[in-house]
Amino acid sequence: MTLTEFNALSEQQARQILTPCVNIAQWVDQVIQGRPYASLPQAMACATLASDGWQDEAIALALAQHPRIGERMTGDSQEAALSRAEQATLGLGEQQTLQALLLGNRQYEQRFNRVFLIRAKGRTPADILAHLHRRLGNNDAQELLETAEQLQQITLLRFQELFD
Repeated sequence: MTLTEFNALSEQQARQILTPCVNIAQWVDQVIQGRPYASLPQAMACATLASDGWQDEAIALALAQHPRIGERMTGDSQEAALSRAEQATLGLGEQQTLQALLLGNRQYEQRFNRVFLIRAKGRTPADILAHLHRRLGNNDAQELLETAEQLQQITLLRFQELFD
């Protein structure tokens, strides 16, 4: 899709396109209200600003749409397709690494009571595992900030990919 096409979408159409980027209505609303965009950098700046400072409630809502790292999300939704595409680049063929990620996911969920979220695109399974182990040492406030940062990275990648 071009930026011109995005600018011309109805509010409902834009909402359908944007919600799979992140299921946070406030972000979707701000990006829609920022139209029309003169350039992709302007659109990205608006999307970035709209994603700054996400708090626990918004993060929890968005995390409900994300599978555990290393698990394939099922279903026909756009969110599921995006998640499968992002995790497909991991090459999780090595059983030992996959098992370590699944164990780490369980430890993380017990520690923080939410799914471990990390931008998978551009990372190796070993890199993700190292981040997982490091983040298990975070306190709750540190981890909330890091989760928000990862969610923002995923959201902005998905938003930018709408125009690639």
